[in-house]
Order: sequence, then C-alpha cells, then structure tokens
Amino acid sequence: MSVEVRLATADDRERWNGYVAQSPQGTLCHEYEALEVQADHAGATLHPLIGYKGQEPVGLFPIFELRKGPVTTVFSPPPHLRVPYLGPAFLNMGKLKQRKRERRRQRFVDGCLEWIRSELNPRYGHVRTSTAVDDTRAFTWDGYHASPEYTYAVDLTLERDDLLMTFSSDARSNVRNADDDAYEIDVGGPEAIRRIHEQVEHRYESQGIGFDVPVAFVLDLAERSPNGHVRPYTLSVDGEFVGGILALEYGATTGRWMGGVRTDADVDLPTNDLLDWAIMADGLERGLETYDLVGADTRRINRYKAKFNPDLETYYSLEYGSWGMRTVASLYDSIK
Repeated sequence: MSVEVRLATADDRERWNGYVAQSPQGTLCHEYEALEVQADHAGATLHPLIGYKGQEPVGLFPIFELRKGPVTTVFSPPPHLRVPYLGPAFLNMGKLKQRKRERRRQRFVDGCLEWIRSELNPRYGHVRTSTAVDDTRAFTWDGYHASPEYTYAVDLTLERDDLLMTFSSDARSNVRNADDDAYEIDVGGPEAIRRIHEQVEHRYESQGIGFDVPVAFVLDLAERSPNGHVRPYTLSVDGEFVGGILALEYGATTGRWMGGVRTDADVDLPTNDLLDWAIMADGLERGLETYDLVGADTRRINRYKAKFNPDLETYYSLEYGSWGMRTVASLYDSIK
C-alpha cells in the first residue's frame, strides 16, 4: 500500500499536536499553533503536509512558501525567525524492520517533495531537520544537497552533583563559588522576554550583525504554544537586569534558544555559567532529559559550550536549487 500525502484537513489539524508529541522528531515549533505564528511573522504561506498509509499516519512535513516577484521558494523552518529545527517528523516507524522503515520513510518524503513540485514549483528550497533525523538519503536522491550541522546536548538524567562533576574545573568553580546572595535568577514573563530580546539585538548590532527576529514573534510563540514553553531565565543584581537566556522547552528537552550574550553590566559574576546551570538544575528537578545548547558550529562559542561536557549531535541543512538561486536565497539566516 502506498503512502498518501495531502494538505492537513480540519480533522488532521485537530490531531496534529498529538502526532507531534508521538514523533521522535517533534519539537515545540512543529505544533500547529507554532506553525501559524511562524507563518504570520515570516509573511509566508503555511502548507501543513501529512502522510497516511491507509488510516495510519506516517509523517508530518510543514512547508512555508515565500514569493519574491515571480520566484517561489519553500522553507522549513521559514527564514529570519531563528527557529532551531523543523522539517519532517515521522510517525509509527520505530517498530518496523529496517527495510520497511526505509521504504515507508522514502515514500513519505517522495510524496511530500512531489506535492511541492506539482503544487508550488519552487526555484529554491531549504529544510533544516531536527537532531532526531539521522537519514537524509530520501532528500539527496531527489536532488537536495545535505550539509551536516552540529549542536551540543547535555545529559540531564544524571544526579545533580554527578552532572556538576562532569563540567570543566572553571565551570564547576563558577557555579560553586558564586555568592548566592549577590544575584537572583527568575523565570519571568513577557517583560523578561523583551529584556532578553533587546539585549541580544543590541549585542548583534554592536558586532555589525543583523538580528531580524521580531520580539512580537517570540511573545506570540510564548503565548500560543499549548504544550511547550518559552521560558525566559533572567539574572538580576540588586533588582537590575544583567543577562538572560530564552529556553524552548518541549517534551523531555529544554533548549538554549536565544540570549546568553556578553553583558555590558559591570558585575563580577559568571553570568552565563549561572544562567545555564539554572536551566539545567531546573530541568533536573522537573525530570527533563536533555539540555540542547543549540549550535556547535562556531569555534569561539564552542569553547564556552563544551565546558559543560555535552554530547555532539548532528542535524542537517537540505538545499534544493541552482547555485544562482542559492545566492538569492542568502536571505535565509543561519541560527548561528
């Protein structure tokens, strides 16, 4: 029996978030409300593709269409919003033997790519997968170019003291020796999101780097995500904001999405070490399993992230189109 790929119907959309929760590749940004928020702020048209084998769902693939004059491009996730991962999310494949799993996955991806060609006929396409996608051959066999990308993930299944002991000596010292009475770390709301976003924006601008993520996008994502959380961790000294990290939490994973930039505040504190440790300690208490440091492709930043003894994980950027169109598609920002 073949795999039928179609646009999600009203009934499919009602079940969509449940399917995301079942998929190993599912993330907060795969949830239907999050997809709508992405489409709104990217100025894109959302095409939520879903595949069935008979009555059984086999995959989700949200696609965003962007038109520039006569040129159509497709993305997953859309550009400029710095969404870490999206792409396909597979269902009901874990118990299949390798041959059947590969065949079903291939038929689902083939069906999605054929729908994109026949309905949208894009000149360029870009997909960024989640770390749970370990096989991109279905895309490369269809003309996509696959490039590995990397992130770091900290194991939160250890005991608190055991986890701390895995850190580098300077990270352990920074956490243990900081005066707890000298600072306060909180998980805030919309105002905390605004402060962190403003700090990140200013830091990028000071380095001559564009930062196009609208704060309204982050606020809308936080407000409309039904099953995940945008958690703004802030560090303050004497009631004054010093720094913060926006964490994306979904399922058993929390991720270091935005923030953690160098602070201009004149304080003698290892601000980012303390923020990262607060997120990890919070995750330990609430039974989470992984802290995704979101990105491991920048040498300078990697030196900081590696001191938490993370595991290296791979995800993929998948590109379709001529080299000329890839140049035009430079509008697509890397999350790094």
